[in-house]
Amino acid sequence: MKVLLLTNLFPSPNNNTAGIFITNRLKSAKEFGIECVPYALLAKDSPLVRLIKKLLLKKPDSFISENYTIENVQYKYIRTRRDIIDLSLMALKFWSNMFSIRTCKNLEKINALYNVNVIHAHGMYKYSPAGLIAMYLSEKYGIPFVITLHGSDINYDMPKKRKAYVKTLEKASKCIFVSNALLQKAVSYGYSGQNAVVIPNGYDPEVFKSMDKETVRKDLGIHRNNSKYVGFVGNLEYVKRADKLPEIFKNIANNLPNVKFIVIGDGTLMASMKEQLANLDVFFTGKLPQRDVAKWMNAMDVMILPSRNEGFPTVVNEAQACGTCVIGSNNGGIPEAIGFEEYTVEDGDDFEKRMAKKVVEILKNGYDSERLINKATNFTWDKIVEKEIEVYRESISIFTP
Repeated sequence: MKVLLLTNLFPSPNNNTAGIFITNRLKSAKEFGIECVPYALLAKDSPLVRLIKKLLLKKPDSFISENYTIENVQYKYIRTRRDIIDLSLMALKFWSNMFSIRTCKNLEKINALYNVNVIHAHGMYKYSPAGLIAMYLSEKYGIPFVITLHGSDINYDMPKKRKAYVKTLEKASKCIFVSNALLQKAVSYGYSGQNAVVIPNGYDPEVFKSMDKETVRKDLGIHRNNSKYVGFVGNLEYVKRADKLPEIFKNIANNLPNVKFIVIGDGTLMASMKEQLANLDVFFTGKLPQRDVAKWMNAMDVMILPSRNEGFPTVVNEAQACGTCVIGSNNGGIPEAIGFEEYTVEDGDDFEKRMAKKVVEILKNGYDSERLINKATNFTWDKIVEKEIEVYRESISIFTP
C-alpha cells in the first residue's frame, strides 16, 4: 500500500522536534510495510510579498531546503508561490483556493500521485490546509483521502471557516480525530460526524520508559535529599496556561516544603516566568530532544498539564509510560489522555489553587506507578498505526470516485 501524506506539521533543520508525532507514525508505518511518502506544505513568498514584509518590518520566511531527513524519515518540501492576494485572503480568515490549486499542480509536476492508494492529510492550517489540498487531489485523481485533525485546526480555525471545513470533512472517506472531545467540538460547528473515527497520537516505548528516579536525578545533577519534584512539559504559551504556572508552583511550595520544579520547553512567556519564579528552586531546561525529555520526566514525581485547551496531549502517555503521575485540567482531550478521573481538576474559579492542592495531595499520598505504565501501553505507536492502517483499508474499500 502506498500513502501520499500531506502535512502542515513537520520538522525542519531549525526545529527537528516539530511534528514529531508525524515522524514517529511514519517510522512505525514503515515497519508494517506501508510506503508513506510525506510532503511538507510551505509557502514561498513572491517578490512583492517579500517587499511588503520588509516595509512592514516583518521577518521574512527562513529558507528551507528541498528535503529534510530525520531518523531515516525523509520529508519532501513543497514550496508554493504565495502572492499578495493569498496573504489578503488569509488576513480576512479565508483560504486561498488559488494557492491550494498551485500546490496541487506542484505535486503533479513531480508525479507525487503515482501508484498512490490513499491520501492522508494532517491538519487544516493557515494558507496551505493539507485537508483541502487532499480533497482537490482526490476529486481529480479518484483516490480516497483521510484527514487527521490534531486540535488547533478545529479549536481555533474551524469557527472562522465553518462552511469550508464542513465541506472538506464531509467529503473525506474518513476523518480521524485525536480525541472524542475534539470530534464533539467539530460536530458543534456543523460537522455530521458520520465518517469520523477517534485515534489519538502515540508514544515511543523505546524512549519513554520507567527509570529509577533517584538515579536519574543524580545523573541530571538535580538530586536533593528528601525533596519532591513537580514538572511541566510544553510550549510556554497562554493556551498551555504557562502564564499561571508561577501561581500554581508558589501555591504548591507554600503548602509543602522541599519541592523542586522542572520546566521543559520554551516560548514567549519564558522571561516573565523566570522573573516570577526567581525565589523558587526551578530548573528551566528549554527545548530538549525526546530522549532527554524522557529522562527529565522520570525525574518528576508529578507532571502538571493545566492547559486551557488540548487536542490529545501526547506528553500524558509519555510521562505515564515513565511511571510519572500526570495531573491536568479537564479541558479538551486532557481527561481522555489521562484516563483517571481522580487526576483531573475542573477548570473555573480558583483553578490554580485547586490544581496546587491536588498536586500536594498526590505528593503526600503517592500513587501506583505500575497502574499508569500499564494504561500507557495501550498507546504505543505500533498500536496507533495499526488502527490507522485499518482506516486506510476501509477507505479504499468504500471509496466511490
